[in-house]
Amino acid sequence: MKDYQAIKKRVFEIISKAEDGDTASKIFDWSIMILIALSIVAIILESFAEFYVKYKPAFQAFETVTVIVFTVEYILRIWTADLLYPNEKHPRLKYFFSFMAVIDLLAIVPFYLPFISADLRFLRMMRLFRLFRLLRVFKLGRYFDALQIILNVIKTSGPQLIMSVVICFFVMLFSAIIMYTVEHPVQPSQFPNVISSLWWAMCTLTTVGYGDVYPITAIGKFFASVISLVGIGIIAIPTGIIAAGFDHAIDKARSDAETGEIPVEKMKEEELLVLQAKVSNQLKQYGYTTTITNGRRDENDQGAPLTNP
Repeated sequence: MKDYQAIKKRVFEIISKAEDGDTASKIFDWSIMILIALSIVAIILESFAEFYVKYKPAFQAFETVTVIVFTVEYILRIWTADLLYPNEKHPRLKYFFSFMAVIDLLAIVPFYLPFISADLRFLRMMRLFRLFRLLRVFKLGRYFDALQIILNVIKTSGPQLIMSVVICFFVMLFSAIIMYTVEHPVQPSQFPNVISSLWWAMCTLTTVGYGDVYPITAIGKFFASVISLVGIGIIAIPTGIIAAGFDHAIDKARSDAETGEIPVEKMKEEELLVLQAKVSNQLKQYGYTTTITNGRRDENDQGAPLTNP
């Protein structure tokens, strides 16, 4: 049992982001990153029909090897999920629904879909699922702090971003209704209904302005000018939220670097034990007591809160 746990822990250390001095983990990280880069290059080269036909067996062999490696990695990450989430009741389930786990799954699913059904309609639909292979690039997020910062900012700013998207949608819908009401009588083919008018509203509010659909009445041009100005402010809302999140994340990272502080979730076992000892000594100065044995709460301590006698 001890050997099993030791092997499991070592596997977890290898597939996690490499720590200083862990050569095996660094080799694994670089191998995965190189494989991701090569798989993206292969997807690009496959778009050249003559080149793909000429080297089709090589492309298929490379895709098979890539998927096998990513599948093994995915299985190992699920296997060691209890080490990633030690305090969770269902760690594997939590990992399965995490962002990176979903990316890992979607990156390999297209390869296995043809084995599920031979129906031609299903296979045609499967071509669309092959686009999920591009999601492999997001697997790099495990190995670059900058990508981790981006994901963390989006995650922490999620509620504000969702609300800004809702506001953008209602402004876009309101603009489409106005332009349909004003322009439909004179341009029934360009503004046939509110849904079709949403295309114009989206292009205008995002300041793209393709020019394929545009108002020709005086009142339509007036509302289009106002909506264009509103669009500048609408785009600034999510941009401002993300920019503020980046500023906060960068300031926190800089502050941690200057003070030498390490986030608790990134501390090693020895560092956690040192921190535990410091906290225990500090609490004793305030009269609180607890029983700690070898870095763990004593078996006779049933998890009661610290007490002040």
